[in-house]
This record gives sequence, C-alpha cells and structure tokens, in this order.
Amino acid sequence: MVEQASDLLGIQQGRRRKFDVVALLTCYVFFLMAIPSRLVYAPLGGAGSPTTILGVGLFIWYLLNWLHPASNFDTGRQPMRRASVLFLCAVLVSYVSANRHTLATLELNGADRGVILTCGWLGVLLLAADGIETIERLQTLLRRIVIGATGMAMLGIVQFFTGFNAAQYFNIPGLSVLQPYTDINYRDSIVRPSATAIHPIEFGFVLAVVLPLAIYQARHAPPGRRVRRWLQVAVIAATLPMTVSRSAVLGLAICLIVILPTWHRKDRWLAYFVIICSVFALRTVIPGLIGTLRNLFLDIGTDSSALSRTAAFGLAQPLISAHPWFGQGFGTFLPNTLFYTDDQYLNSLIEIGAVGLIAVLALLGTGWFLARSARRAITDPKLRDLAQCMAASTAVIMVGYATFDAFYFPMAAGLTFLVLGCVAAAWRLLRQGQSDSEMDGERLLAVSRAPDIVAPFR
Repeated sequence: MVEQASDLLGIQQGRRRKFDVVALLTCYVFFLMAIPSRLVYAPLGGAGSPTTILGVGLFIWYLLNWLHPASNFDTGRQPMRRASVLFLCAVLVSYVSANRHTLATLELNGADRGVILTCGWLGVLLLAADGIETIERLQTLLRRIVIGATGMAMLGIVQFFTGFNAAQYFNIPGLSVLQPYTDINYRDSIVRPSATAIHPIEFGFVLAVVLPLAIYQARHAPPGRRVRRWLQVAVIAATLPMTVSRSAVLGLAICLIVILPTWHRKDRWLAYFVIICSVFALRTVIPGLIGTLRNLFLDIGTDSSALSRTAAFGLAQPLISAHPWFGQGFGTFLPNTLFYTDDQYLNSLIEIGAVGLIAVLALLGTGWFLARSARRAITDPKLRDLAQCMAASTAVIMVGYATFDAFYFPMAAGLTFLVLGCVAAAWRLLRQGQSDSEMDGERLLAVSRAPDIVAPFR
C-alpha cells in the first residue's frame, strides 16, 4: 500500500510538473528579458510582443482553469485578485467611455491595444498569485528572474564600455522591429546602456526592482553557491548607476532603506562599508559618473528633464478636466504626438481618470501590504527576509512609477505585474505554511498529553 501510494504521488507530481505554473512563467521571464522589447509580431503591432501574446494566452488559460471544477488553482481569499479585478474594471470602463465619442484611428488602436496589454499583464499576475504551489517553486522563479536581470546587466556593461549595442543585431524569425533602434544614449559624455530594454530609464528600473531579490538569494545561498549569488548582486548593483537615471538611483536608495533596517547590526555595518567602497571604486574606474549622478539631483530645479516633468502637469490639466472620472481611454494618450509626462500616475489620471488612478494605487499598495503582512505572520528568519525583500521590490515600483511612464515600457510593466503576482503568492504560501506548522504543533502537543489524559482509565 505504501509503495502504491508513493507511485501514485509520484505520478501526480509528474502531472503537476508537466503543467507547472513556474515553468510557464519562466518562459515569460525569458521573453521579457532576453528578447529586445522592440521586437514584435508585425500584424499585431504594439500588442504583438512575445510577452503580450504569451500573457494573453496565460490569462485565457487562467480563466478556463478557474472555471474548471478540478482546477489546482487556489480559490481562497486573495486581496491581490480583488485589486486586479478593480484595475481591469477601471480599464474596461475607460474603454467604454472612450468609445462613446469618435476617436482618431491612432487613439482607437491605442484603446484596443490597452485592453490587450491589460489582459496580458493580469494573466501573469493572477497565474503567479493563485497557481504557484509551494514556496520552493516561488523561490525557483525568483532565482530565474535574477538570472535574467544578471544577463541584462552583463550586456549593459559591454554596451557601456564599448558603445556597441548588441541588442540591435538580435534577429528572431517571425518578429520585426516595431521602433527603429536609436543611437547610444549619452548624458554628460557618459554612455547610458539599455541592454534589451527600450530606454536606459527602463533598464535601470528593472535592475532596481530585481536587486532586493538578488540580495536575498545571496544572503541565504548554500555554501557552494554563495560566491556565484554575490557576483550576481555585484553585477546588477554595479550596472545600475551606469544607466545615469534618477529612477535607478532612487530605486537603489529605496531598496536599501527598506531592507537594511531589518538586518542585524553587524550585517548593516558591513553593508555600509561595502557601499562606501563601491562608490570610491566607481569613481576610480569611471571618472565623472558619480559627479553626474550627484548633479542629477543638485540641478533638479534647472534640469531640462525635471522642467518638462513640471510643465506636464499644466499641459495635462485640460485633458484631465475633459474626462475626470474614467479618463479618455487607457492607451489613447500618445506622448509622441502630445507631450511626455514621465509620470505613470499622471498618465493614469489622464487615461483612466480618478477611478483608474485609485485602482493603480490599490494594486501597488496591496502588493506592499501583502509583503509586510506575510513578514509579520511568520517567524522563520529566512522567510521573513524573503517577504521584506519582496516589499522592497514593491516599494521600488511604487516610487519608480512617479519618475517615468512605466506602462509605455513593456519590460517595466511586465516585470511589475510579475513581481506583484509573486508577492501575492508569497503571502498565500507563507501564511498557509505558518498555519500548517501551528496545527502540527498543536497535534504534537495533544499527542504528548494523551497518556496523562487516558492513564486513569487504564
């Protein structure tokens, strides 16, 4: 009987691995980070990126599995699922509102594309939130995300020191370039790498979001893999300032502010020492980089980029007043023909109105509170550190969205919803694990007391 049960369990695990959610999400990570964001399936236009196509497929598969009575997906309480439904409803309402009046062809295409992109993003989020079965499989997915970011960072380092953009020579059958590759970006004569991302801002944002996850894996790596994991942290952290981006520097600062106070005093002082040494090393190896980064914040009142962001509020006022509640339609605001806001929250207010902005804030805020709630609900130091690092990634996203229009950058948007899905999965799995361990403790206590209870009746 025991052997038959073991064989049956093995068969069931094999079947689960065959349709493992983590394997599907790994494909998404590969499409997101390894394939340049400019490459799309031409007949679908802006909605034809491999990540969007896969994401929409995952969304349909998620809905079919949700409706199936034998589904393995978790159907219990999940705040992130509710926040996702709220965001989807806000996008759909703005789509209906936009189509109540005549739209230009580009705006109509943008509205259609916005709904498709939303379904793709939510497909990834919901699949991760409800489909990842164990905390070990979640950690496997996070490791693969870190590997993808490390590969991007290495490509960015090559681009920084050589000025050669290798991504423009990536040729994948069936895909074509949606936006022509531009020349290498410079700021104060310093090369700004972008790797497979569209822009250095997006590249820096991605590295800043992944950095807390890389730090967690390095701190808790097995002895044989510790050096490799810390090298991943070093590569990502060293490449991040090379993007010469305020978003990246702010993301790095937020990451450290969130995670360092939770470390032991000895580890904190060691981290401070490493940070100081890293600053001097960057100043020596790349002259002028630290000064340029410092000027990004000291000259913020006169910098052209900062001034354009300030001017965007005044330019956006008529658009917001025309459609204050539900916006003019998600995806209908075209920065190329109007103006750049460099602020996703302002973009959301224009496109999906006040209701939509609340939905975006609820989505991101739910991610933060779930990560913090998971940390408070468990006692294992390693898993508490995991929850805190995921909270740090969420905080980087929340702050980063105020510095650039993230939903127009496919890699930044896709990574956002993937990380939020992982946060929701961690909240569910860690709380379940804590509840199971408490139940096991109660059972052991009951068994230990059983002889004393039944002794008088023997």
